[in-house]
Amino acid sequence: MTLTYAFLLLLAAASASAADGALTGKWQVAIDVNGNERQQACEFVQKESELTGSCQTEGVTVKISGKVEDKKVSWSYKSEFQGQPLTAVFRGSLESATKIVGTVAAAEFGFEGPFTAIQSK
Repeated sequence: MTLTYAFLLLLAAASASAADGALTGKWQVAIDVNGNERQQACEFVQKESELTGSCQTEGVTVKISGKVEDKKVSWSYKSEFQGQPLTAVFRGSLESATKIVGTVAAAEFGFEGPFTAIQSK
C-alpha cells in the first residue's frame, strides 16, 4: 500500500510539472465577432500560472498578458480599432493540450464573440 501511495504522489508531481509551460509556443487564434471573422498568430510563453507573449493583429504586434489556472486560460492586450483604443480580453478553457475555446470581448465597443486557439506544430 505504501508503494502505491508513493507511485501516485510521483505521478501527481510529474503531471503538475508537465502543465508548467504547456502553452508555450505558437498559436493560431480564430475570432468571430458579430459575423466578422479574424485570424491572429500568437506566441505564448507560460511560466507557472503567468502567460505572456505577443499576437499579430491587423498587421500590428501587440504584447499580451494573462494567466493559466487549471484548465482556465485568459489573456488581454491593448490595441486600436478604427482609431479608437480598445482592450481585447480573451477568456477560455483548454479543450485539449492543443486547443483553447472561449470568448473574446472589447468592452469599449460592446463586442463579444467566440474564439478558438489551436497550437501550431
